[in-house]
Amino acid sequence: MLVALGLSAACSTGGSGVQDEGSAQAQNRPSLSSSAAAKDDKGDKGAEGAEPRTIDVNPVRLVKDDPKVSAQVKAGLKPCAGTAYPVDSFFGNVTGGDATDVVVNVLTCADGVGLGTYVYREVGSVYKNVFASEDSSVYATIDRGDLVVTRQVYTEKAPVASPSAEDVTTYRWDDGKFTQRHWVRREFSGTVGEDELVVPEETDPSSES
Repeated sequence: MLVALGLSAACSTGGSGVQDEGSAQAQNRPSLSSSAAAKDDKGDKGAEGAEPRTIDVNPVRLVKDDPKVSAQVKAGLKPCAGTAYPVDSFFGNVTGGDATDVVVNVLTCADGVGLGTYVYREVGSVYKNVFASEDSSVYATIDRGDLVVTRQVYTEKAPVASPSAEDVTTYRWDDGKFTQRHWVRREFSGTVGEDELVVPEETDPSSES
């Protein structure tokens, strides 16, 4: 199984980051997602039992050089301390084929809130952006070959530390693009033990454009 590699170096507030130069170190980071481990579905993603291919790619440089990333996110992508950038990344197979994909989360230095999440797929000798979300407090991981994106939901004027709910959306690569497969909203009541989990019906891919 492919294991997610969180590329990180600690920020001043205990968040994760990645060095702008050289290969990043592997680290497991607790995330907002339902799973922080990248796992692969054998049979669909390359030869069964194959080990993940180690790649030499700089996630910070991917984001900085990406024309699809907003100027606002790029402006916030600065070192928290020294050369440690507030970026969490995962290597895994989420778009099929034999190449290793890269999921990059850009966070704030102060409190580790997500600014944007991106998926890069190797096409030839370059990595192309095949998924982008710049919603407030967004974070993505790889779970058994699927892309799992968590977004915090806030009421008007609510502080960052007090979301009213969170949406967890599962995407699957199908016919050259990501298709939404599942969506779950967890509503926070503000009282311990009284959170409400709202589970909608599964999305029918045939009904999507």
